[in-house]
Amino acid sequence: MTTIALITGANRGLGLETAKQLRARGIHVLLAARDLAKAQAAAAPIGAEALALDVTDAASIRAAAAAVAAKHGRLDILVNNAGVLDYANDTGPDSTSLDTFRRVFEINFFGLVAVTQAFLPLVRTSTAGRIVNLSSILGSCAEHSDPRSMIYKFLFPAYDCSKAAVNMFTVELAQKLKETPIKVNAAHPGWVKTDMGGAEAPMEIPDGAKTTVELATLGADGPTGGYFHMGKPLRW
Repeated sequence: MTTIALITGANRGLGLETAKQLRARGIHVLLAARDLAKAQAAAAPIGAEALALDVTDAASIRAAAAAVAAKHGRLDILVNNAGVLDYANDTGPDSTSLDTFRRVFEINFFGLVAVTQAFLPLVRTSTAGRIVNLSSILGSCAEHSDPRSMIYKFLFPAYDCSKAAVNMFTVELAQKLKETPIKVNAAHPGWVKTDMGGAEAPMEIPDGAKTTVELATLGADGPTGGYFHMGKPLRW
C-alpha cells in the first residue's frame, strides 16, 4: 500500500524540497498551497498531486480534508510546513505590534492546529501515522535565555512565540496520541537558503528538508513528542 503524505505551503522552498525527497522514496505526495495553480505548477514536475489549502481559511481546510477523504480515505503523513517570518514588522518585544503577532500566529500556530485537527481523523486510519510540525530553534526558551546560545540575540517575538506554541502543541498532541501508532514531532530545519532564511544562510535547501523527511518516515521504534534537528534533540 502506497504511503500518502500531505505537505502544507509546499509550492516552494523547504516544503517543495520535502515533497521531492518524499517522492524519491516512493511516497504519494499531496502538495498543498493556497493557490491551486501554483500547487499544480510545483506538483507536476515531481509527480505529486496538487491540493488547494489555505491554512488561515477554515472553509479551505474543510474542503481539502473532504477531498482527501473522498479520494484516498486516509493520510499517513502530515507535514505542517506553512509558515511566515515578518522581518519588517517583527522588530522586538517592545515594538512588534499586536497586529503582527496576530497575523504571524494565524499562519504559524492557529493554522497548524486547524489543519492538524481537520486531518487527524484521516491520520488515525493509518497503520503508522506521522505528524511533523515545522518549528525552529528560535522557538526554544532555553536557547533564548542562554547568553552563550547562537540565537540569543535573534529576537523576532511574534515568530519565536508562535514556534514555542507549536512546540507545546506538539508535546501535548503526542501525549494525547501515545497509545496509538501515530508519532508527533517538531522539526528545526536549520538556517536554510530559502526566501525566509536569506542568501547568507549556511544550509542548502536539500539539507534543510532532511530533518522533516526523517521524522515523516520514522520506524515503529522512533521517538514521539520530541524536538529535533538532524537527528539530535534540541532544548525546549
